[in-house]
Amino acid sequence: MSANARVTLTQLENYRFDNHFDGGHTLVTDEPAPLGSDTGPSPSQLLVGAVANCLSASLLFAARKYRINLEPLSCEASAEVGRNAQNRLRVLGMTVTLRCGTPAAGQAQLARLLDTFEDFCTVTQSVAAAIPVSLTVLDADGSVLKAPA
Repeated sequence: MSANARVTLTQLENYRFDNHFDGGHTLVTDEPAPLGSDTGPSPSQLLVGAVANCLSASLLFAARKYRINLEPLSCEASAEVGRNAQNRLRVLGMTVTLRCGTPAAGQAQLARLLDTFEDFCTVTQSVAAAIPVSLTVLDADGSVLKAPA
């Protein structure tokens, strides 16, 4: 299966852009102040959102494949933005926490699911080649099912 992702941007004003995605989806992005007006998500927020969404979808897909109900899933993700050796702003790392909506501990195939679902996350695996991604998976009661490697 081959799929392409495409977006066309049009500048609206200053650092605010209208993003047109295949399928007719649109989104306004902007840089935070003082550069922009913070009227939409920034590129860094889009990046961390894409990683969080991909990991959530991968966990959901794997759980359904193994017939383990983890829904409703929730996810919190953050990006550490800082300066590199050349004093340029970069995304230095990401932290992602996935939380199961129903108890998962003790379910058959759970260990296998947790060991493999990340490998099928297209965005995260692509980003993680350049930016460290720290992942934690929590059960519904907050206990750790998968700790960062």
